[in-house]
Amino acid sequence: MSETEPHLLVVDDDARLRDLLRRYLTDSGFRVTGVADAHEARAQLAAFAFDLIVLDVMMPGESGLELTRALRTESLVSSPVPVLLLTAMADPEDRVNGLEQGADDFLAKPFEPRELVLRIRNILQRRLVVEEPEAPPSDIRFARFRFDLTRSELFRDDDLVRLTAAETALLASLAQRAPQAVSREELSQSAQFSGNVRNVDVQMNRLRRKVEPDPRNPRYLQTVRGTGYALRPD
Repeated sequence: MSETEPHLLVVDDDARLRDLLRRYLTDSGFRVTGVADAHEARAQLAAFAFDLIVLDVMMPGESGLELTRALRTESLVSSPVPVLLLTAMADPEDRVNGLEQGADDFLAKPFEPRELVLRIRNILQRRLVVEEPEAPPSDIRFARFRFDLTRSELFRDDDLVRLTAAETALLASLAQRAPQAVSREELSQSAQFSGNVRNVDVQMNRLRRKVEPDPRNPRYLQTVRGTGYALRPD
């Protein structure tokens, strides 16, 4: 089994069911570690990273609900791990209780193994979507303009707008932080300005003449009083 396959921890005091789950889940493409109770589960969690826990509710000693609550309130793992609870209790109140303790899903016994696999995959997929960082924007658009953040190029519709190196540096600094304001002092640290704040003001006036409908009343390249300048897209 590949090390890249999701690693599941199955916790159930029923040895027969635990073995059946281990074999079925392994055949379904998971790596599986099986333990009999919460004590053994804690030892495994301290030693290994798991992608999901399949956890029986009714167990001798610490119950599945108590272990779930501990996972959410104690430092048992370095990062949150999803929990799917298994229980023979079909009362909706039991399901609500499990979810309140921090479980991600709930499956009543007896269950169809294929449903268990689908629920596991759904939980893992939801977790992947949540954890996957949002890709930063590749461009900033305002009016008919588009500034390519990767290439530091400004386009009006499909036509390239010719900018000087100083104008490009100024627009790039503002685009990367849009719509937040950037201080004139920070903008002046670019190599094109050599720390001269006055040069920033001069280049801003020139840049506004190229992109603003009315440079004297800028809509996009705004002055933020007491701070500096900001690019405010539509």
